[in-house]
Amino acid sequence: MPVVPALELRAIDFVRDGRHILEHVSLCIRPGERWLVLGANGSGKTTLVRIAAMYEHPTRGEVSVLGETLGSTDVRTLRQRIGYVSASFAGEIRPALSAADVVMTAKNAALEPWWHQYENVDRERALACLSRLGVGELGSRSFGTLSSGEQQRVLLARSLMNEPAVVLLDEPSARLDLGGREQLVTSLESMMGDERVPGVALVTHHLDEVPPSMTHCLMLHHGRVLTSGPISEVLDAEALSECFGVKLMLERRSDGRYSARAAH
Repeated sequence: MPVVPALELRAIDFVRDGRHILEHVSLCIRPGERWLVLGANGSGKTTLVRIAAMYEHPTRGEVSVLGETLGSTDVRTLRQRIGYVSASFAGEIRPALSAADVVMTAKNAALEPWWHQYENVDRERALACLSRLGVGELGSRSFGTLSSGEQQRVLLARSLMNEPAVVLLDEPSARLDLGGREQLVTSLESMMGDERVPGVALVTHHLDEVPPSMTHCLMLHHGRVLTSGPISEVLDAEALSECFGVKLMLERRSDGRYSARAAH
């Protein structure tokens, strides 16, 4: 039987104030695939992931999760099947909430626990997700007292609360210093290697924060797909240079991580 995609975007256009932000962009994430979405600032990466997370509606095109299409299924139901972490999401959370509550509220795609009823099994699930990301001891700590790196790992745990069909990570290290970024990359690599974690898309413009286990890559350039496919086939210096508009050299280090620098 054919595998039903975890997430599929088909021929997505997004127009704002008469300007095309995205043009005819398609992305199909199957269970177990780890997609890297690369592009320069202004290439449309964040708009693409917000459409995938159903916080924006495309001007044209279709979005479906596990075969159910946006528009024919309640958006709130579909959103609960998507784990979503963005660089700005931490600022939307009330600092006094405990880390466990931050994770638990993902069950209903909410930001506050008092909006819904929760049971002990929900709290146990939240604590288990925190433990999977190596921050189980933070469960009772107030979110606002955590370091930026700890907050991002709590939000990664939150993305797993509902056993989602797909996890979307929009520049999760944007607020972090070097130490916090390296801790996050370690957590991401552990997460990517976990067979219980479904399809994943990581959006970034920094190659040095990409975990080694990514399987596929999509590059955006001025809102259009420059290249897309298995990462071993599409991620090279030529495509990367065109993607970012500068001549680049690409290296893959012995630990499996990438680095890029200007070619002289």
